[in-house]
Amino acid sequence: MGEPDFGYPWRWAVSRWLEGEVATVEALADSSAAAVQLAEFLAALQQFRSEDVRGMEAREGLADQPLAGRDRATRAAIAQADGVFDTTAMTELWNAAVSAPGWDRPPVWFHGDFHTGNLLTVDGRLSAVIDFGGLGIGDPACDLTIAFTLMSADSRATFRATLDVDDATWTRGRGWALATGLNAYTAYAAVNPRVAAQTTRQITEALIG
Repeated sequence: MGEPDFGYPWRWAVSRWLEGEVATVEALADSSAAAVQLAEFLAALQQFRSEDVRGMEAREGLADQPLAGRDRATRAAIAQADGVFDTTAMTELWNAAVSAPGWDRPPVWFHGDFHTGNLLTVDGRLSAVIDFGGLGIGDPACDLTIAFTLMSADSRATFRATLDVDDATWTRGRGWALATGLNAYTAYAAVNPRVAAQTTRQITEALIG
C-alpha cells in the first residue's frame, strides 16, 4: 500500500488489471446461473476468518454500521421522494427493516459495496468481483443489495434460496437497498439520468421484495 506523498494526499495501490465489462440488468437480471454464482460467492466470503485475510487484523473500522444509523437520513429521503415513489410503502419497509431482529450469529465478512458496478462480465457471464474498499465484518445484510440492483423477482428467489437467507436478514437487506437507493436518487437523479434509472429500479425492486 502506497502512502501519501509528492502532493498526492491519499493512500494508493497498484492492482492487477481484470478484463471484462460491468454487469448490467439487461444481461443478467433473469439469469438464475448468475444468481447462484453471486450467492455462492457471498457464502464463500462469509466462511473466511479474519486471520485468513492478510493484513486485516490491523485494519481499523471493519465493524459493520447498523442500519438504524441511517434512520434520520433515510426518513428525510423518503419525504423528499414523495410523489416519485410510494411513500407509505417505503415507510412501512423502512420501519420493518430497522425493527427486524439483528444478526445474532458470529460476525462474518461482507463486501460492503456489492452492486452491479463492482461486478465484471466476460462474454455475458460473471467473471470477477472488484472494489473491496468497503470490506468489513459483522451483519452481511448490506450485501443483499445486489438482489435488488441486478436481479428479477425469479432470479432473486434463486439467490435467496441458494444463500439460505432468513426472513429478518432479508428484511434488513431490503432496508439497505432502500436506504442506499434513496441516498443516491435524491443526490444525483436530477443531474444524472443513468443513476436515476438505476436507483429507481433498486428502490422499486426493494419494495417488491
